[in-house]
Amino acid sequence: MAIINEQQLKSKIKTLSANVYILLGNDGYLKTLYAKKLGSMCADEDDIFNYQKFSGDCDLQDVYDAVLQFPVMSEKKFVILSDYNFEDCSKSEFEKLCTLLTETPDSCILVLLFSALEITVKKNNKLSKLVASAEKNGGVAALLDHRTVPELVKMLVQGAQKRGCSFDAAAAKYLVETAGEDINNLKNELCKLCSFVNKGEITKQTVELVCAKTVEASVYSLSKQIIDCNLSKALKILDELFYLKVEPIIILSTVSGFYVDMYRTFLGKERGMQLSEIVDDFGYKGRDFVIRNAAADIKRFDFKRFELSFDALRLADKSLKSFSGDARTVLEQLVVRLGYIALKGENLD
Repeated sequence: MAIINEQQLKSKIKTLSANVYILLGNDGYLKTLYAKKLGSMCADEDDIFNYQKFSGDCDLQDVYDAVLQFPVMSEKKFVILSDYNFEDCSKSEFEKLCTLLTETPDSCILVLLFSALEITVKKNNKLSKLVASAEKNGGVAALLDHRTVPELVKMLVQGAQKRGCSFDAAAAKYLVETAGEDINNLKNELCKLCSFVNKGEITKQTVELVCAKTVEASVYSLSKQIIDCNLSKALKILDELFYLKVEPIIILSTVSGFYVDMYRTFLGKERGMQLSEIVDDFGYKGRDFVIRNAAADIKRFDFKRFELSFDALRLADKSLKSFSGDARTVLEQLVVRLGYIALKGENLD
């Protein structure tokens, strides 16, 4: 089973060299983008004869019939099947789907789009058989995951230029780090920024002023204030998160993730590893900034501080999940405990 990436998919689409496309991955924007691109190369979306859509609860025979029908006054027709749960369907239905992929004629472009349905790629025997069936007919499967930070930065900088604005790469990177890696969200934030500066320069300060931060970014700021022992700011951010009705367990989980990132970086440096090696070994490829930030954050940490911090995080987790204390009080106490550990290297109690 060979699954191609976005760049390889672009090459295939340029020439329509394949007639079966299986679109997988965690980036909904990219999957929808390429599905629509393929459709537009065949027919208009309102062309009821040459552009046909099917959802996951359809009868596969209807899809089969649509694929085998000749296009009407067009070179090709387009058929898209979205979120068909091939992992849980019957054996006969799965075999019918595989046969459909191998028998799709050159007169049709068939797309299997998995937008809402999450498909595990590794060690998935059914997916392997599905892809193999597509490959027998010259088809392809493409994994469309979130773009890497450098790719997103390049997209933002170029997007700003097209709108008559300049976007410093460092500021664009800051936007990715604070607003997240979802392309739809980033494009919306870019439009806001360009409207705000009106063909001017977008700086980090502009991003800070105009753009909304993700919950992860806000909790990252909370965590930064904790390890910097600035507890008044940390408690203020915590208050804002409660005002926004962010679930306490999500706040705790994200703070815990921040400490895990630091600890992995700490262990790597203790072993004499370069940051690039830590990124590769711990699976942070495309999110290198997490390790770079963690490397700057661990300066005052040692094994004892990490041990005490994880004890405090476990205690807070137990309290939240057992409902043994008020959630806000639990997290406020955690903030103070973690700050004291970072400062003094010992427990507050």
